[in-house]
Amino acid sequence: MSDAYRRAMDALYLACVGLAGLAVVVITLVVPWGVFTRYVLNHGSAWPEPLAILLMVLFTFLGAAACYRANAHIAVDMIAGATPPRVRRALALLVDLLLGAISLFMVVYGLELCHATWHQVIAEFPFLSVGITYLPLPLGGAVTLLFIAERLWIGPPPPDSVVFSDTTLEEQ
Repeated sequence: MSDAYRRAMDALYLACVGLAGLAVVVITLVVPWGVFTRYVLNHGSAWPEPLAILLMVLFTFLGAAACYRANAHIAVDMIAGATPPRVRRALALLVDLLLGAISLFMVVYGLELCHATWHQVIAEFPFLSVGITYLPLPLGGAVTLLFIAERLWIGPPPPDSVVFSDTTLEEQ
């Protein structure tokens, strides 16, 4: 059962990385288009900036969940590194539990935010509900909760998992 969960988390991790990466690529295409239409054509497009903001929200929450799983997030280890291994493990557990509480908060109140704004629209995208644009918040929280559950239940992903290790292909 734990192997199946690990494989599912590997797939979810790759989906998060893929969507976050795609969001960054689209942002890098959309923003120059907005600059081009404003300064070269003297008639700015209204949609590039709001689209870039929406994609940045998607990138932020899904990318943060992926960074947590890959243990590539920002962490201040100076104090924990100076403690004995037993205390270090307790601090790591405390961090995971606190992040779990924050992620649960994101899920619960993010869903409430989506529900409260579902029937509002964005001026530049009248076909798009504001509630849909807030979905990355509870989704990112839920994905992070799944990754926390994996870490607490099975442990962190092994270096040879889809989380990239320091070895090159030739070394494998």
